[in-house]
Amino acid sequence: MIQAVVDNVCWQMSLDRKTAALKQLQGHMWRAAFTAGLMKAEFFADVVPAVRKWREAGMKVYIYSSGSVEAQKLLFGHSTEGDILELVDGHFDTKIGRKVESESYRKIADSIGCSTNNILFLTDVTREASAAEEADVHVAVVVRPDLDCFGKNGSNLE
Repeated sequence: MIQAVVDNVCWQMSLDRKTAALKQLQGHMWRAAFTAGLMKAEFFADVVPAVRKWREAGMKVYIYSSGSVEAQKLLFGHSTEGDILELVDGHFDTKIGRKVESESYRKIADSIGCSTNNILFLTDVTREASAAEEADVHVAVVVRPDLDCFGKNGSNLE
């Protein structure tokens, strides 16, 4: 039974499903694991130095994720780099709109008080990139190695 649930969750994640039930399950698991100190968020080695450099250059950094704002804060607050929440100026999730809809990017720009053409959106999802471009947002598609549903190259949980 447990394996069936794990397989279903991995299947939903592999299809980049954004179901409320999946996000709620992830939120419960993350909150419990992060607050108990059992888990720390890992970022690719170039991410935190890049964000620090952008911040030093006076740029603002916002997160727009299909994960909830609470999940984002858990990740950045409990990382292998320590609590790096101070590097982020704000958080957005799909409450502002779906990431594949151009209106979502316009709402974010309005919310932070800048024009869409002053925003650079980083994503690994081409449909999100297209939606952002439709809103006149600059886009960089990020290519990373294939990872399984646990964020590892393989299925070995450590």
